[in-house]
Amino acid sequence: MKVKGKHFRTIWLKKGEEETVQIIDQRNLPHEFVIEDLKNVKETAKAIKEMHVRGAPLIGATVGFGIYLASLSAESNKEIEEAGEKLISTRPTAIDLGWAVKKQLEEIKKGNSLEEKRELLKKNAQKIADESAEQCRKIGENGAEIIKKISEEKNRKTVNILTHCNAGWLACVDFGTATAPIYKAFDDGIDLHVWVDETRPRNQGARLTAWELLEHGVKHSVIADNAGGHLMQKGLVDLCLVGTDRTTFTGDVANKIGTYLKALAAKDNEIPFYVALPSSTFDWNLRDGKEIPIEERGAEEVKFIQGLLKGKVKKVLLTPEKSIAVNYAFDVTPARLVTGLITERGICKAEEKSVLKLFPEFKK
Repeated sequence: MKVKGKHFRTIWLKKGEEETVQIIDQRNLPHEFVIEDLKNVKETAKAIKEMHVRGAPLIGATVGFGIYLASLSAESNKEIEEAGEKLISTRPTAIDLGWAVKKQLEEIKKGNSLEEKRELLKKNAQKIADESAEQCRKIGENGAEIIKKISEEKNRKTVNILTHCNAGWLACVDFGTATAPIYKAFDDGIDLHVWVDETRPRNQGARLTAWELLEHGVKHSVIADNAGGHLMQKGLVDLCLVGTDRTTFTGDVANKIGTYLKALAAKDNEIPFYVALPSSTFDWNLRDGKEIPIEERGAEEVKFIQGLLKGKVKKVLLTPEKSIAVNYAFDVTPARLVTGLITERGICKAEEKSVLKLFPEFKK
């Protein structure tokens, strides 16, 4: 995607210094665009845990590069494996994390010397990132057909899409998951408008999705989280599009807290509710979404809010100082509330039979 006309991915090897990985530090957006250097596994783990990077596909790519960085100072396979365990412990809900660690640990078995292993890990980390970007591009092509169909049904009047959190290119290596169909449809000339809910407590919708859409030139309006149901009742939403951090092969979807409420409102108002995800975000071992581990983050994210004040980014206390806050980062939307899943291989129903028809290699 482009920022001020220049193409960026969210993660890459530093030009001329390939022992350094560079990321966009998303904590500073939308007011400051900061590129951060990662030089070792400790810095990589911190970047994931403290959400310098976030979003399941991007976390997976970051872990791939993190294992490579760990190998630069490692003297044995065991040290690299320990680095993988350290990275897995950072964010429990996003399944792409463990998937990427597994991919990299399989790669080191192919090398003999440590030098050979390091080169294999570097190439595979780049491969993970490239394949992730390509998956998102294909998700965009597949999902755009849904938007085009709605546009035709509305006689080419504006298609109104509601999003939750940020499932954009910032959450991936490029293109996004839920936003990929939006960008593709927009680029193809479809008249559309996006309702961007703020997504408390970290406001990834208001801060990140709105910034992305603005950079791309897509019409959008930022709304309070609780406005979604009202808009649906008034006929102002044609489609709900969200991403996911983990989805069971039976179609239960774990995504940013509040997604479940949007799905309930969509169901009640007969509005299609689609989830966009690459195959790496499926949990092929978990049948029941109730078993998905739900991350609980620090209370300060609920109690404080970040914004721009007189040209400087500041944090402001919202609650009484001594009030206790609880911060569940995700919830699970049952498959019965999901219209369909948009993947790189096509669109399927949120049910085991339909999912496995697209991905038959995961049948047991």
